[in-house]
Amino acid sequence: MEIVLAKSAGFCFGVKRAVNMAFKAAEEDQNICSLGPLIHSPQLVERLEAEGISVINDIHALQDQSVIVRSHGITRQEEEHLYTNKLKVVDATCPFVKKAQKYAELLGSEGYCVVIVGEKEHPEVQGILSYVQNAEVFVAADVEAAALLPLGKRVGLVAQTTQSYENFSSIALKLLERSKELRIFNTICDATAVRQHEARTLAEAVDVMLVVGGYNSANTNRLARICSEIQPLTYHLETANEILPEWFTGVERVGITAGASTPEWIIREVLLRLEKIQK
Repeated sequence: MEIVLAKSAGFCFGVKRAVNMAFKAAEEDQNICSLGPLIHSPQLVERLEAEGISVINDIHALQDQSVIVRSHGITRQEEEHLYTNKLKVVDATCPFVKKAQKYAELLGSEGYCVVIVGEKEHPEVQGILSYVQNAEVFVAADVEAAALLPLGKRVGLVAQTTQSYENFSSIALKLLERSKELRIFNTICDATAVRQHEARTLAEAVDVMLVVGGYNSANTNRLARICSEIQPLTYHLETANEILPEWFTGVERVGITAGASTPEWIIREVLLRLEKIQK
């Protein structure tokens, strides 16, 4: 059985940066916490907790602690709270997320009705939403939702950084039909687009596809959906322990990709598990 690992599987630049910042901060400060999970990998969050970085979800529960801001970012109001209360902040927000926040803020300040392509309850989207001041702002998960938005004549468009280009472009075309002026900032992270392209190509060439990453990870879930549309025998798993030998009966090629929040050690464990199944 041939095992093929996608070239770009695992940590993206923003996640790697956030994780390195967190471990370094833990070495220097024993009184530190993360405001929300640093990344969407329960296993990595457990390792950070072992290093002394607890997760606090309620900003008002913070006392005299240093605070790591997660890679997905936080809302403008939460950021103001941290600095108003003079807490020490380690800002691990992904630079690409910061860019999406700034573009949304710009569009709102110039009087556009702002549309964010993404999942409304996702922390990244909540953060981007908060940067639109004194302007209408909507979230559209898909083209059907975009078709129902009560838009003005001037529309500005940005995206959650882990969205698929296909979804973003289809919504852009729908908004173009419904507006007199459409201003677009493509805020999809390049790493996301590369991973999705690799996943499609690999899913077309294998008998079984494994997508490794947190069940709460938006980009991993999107990879799993993309692969399952091409290869019905696609399995989304968080750890190697979930792999069942019967998945590979009569299988000649297995493809593996992983979300941008999936640690390298988890990917290695999946590869080792498959090698044991082969023997």
